[in-house]
Amino acid sequence: MSDWTDAIVGDRMAVDQEFNDRVMNSRFSNQEWGLIMTATEFDIEHADDPDRARIVADTSKLPDMMPELDSLREQMPAAAGGGGDDTGGGLGGLGGGGGSGSGFLRKVRGALGLSGSGGDGGVDEERLEAAETMVQEYADRLQQRLEEKGEFERARTAYLE
Repeated sequence: MSDWTDAIVGDRMAVDQEFNDRVMNSRFSNQEWGLIMTATEFDIEHADDPDRARIVADTSKLPDMMPELDSLREQMPAAAGGGGDDTGGGLGGLGGGGGSGSGFLRKVRGALGLSGSGGDGGVDEERLEAAETMVQEYADRLQQRLEEKGEFERARTAYLE
């Protein structure tokens, strides 16, 4: 399989622009979304069957990357955080308890092997699920765009090479 995504770079850029409103209305900042997308790979499921072929997001690396989102949030100024809560609206906030010492304490707890941001080993399952859902929405929109332009077959064929 060649790097089929090289053939759709322009379409990815266009979908990035279209998806910007979705990101702005999500619980993730633009920087967080960038990290999420960096940790995501796209595949074509059932690529050998033109009728069933579908772009899917491989999110297997996201759980390992989620602590980086917490780190990024700790580095963001409170003013850009939308009020300091992590309830899912807007850009989100610093999350995890507020106060200037919460990031430091979270790091200390993590270093000691104590509860992380999710309470079950450090991965906030709700945020992970939200990221996985958004990435698949992105993949669906990318496929829709390619199909509308008549380019999906070319991408599918490139995937198989």
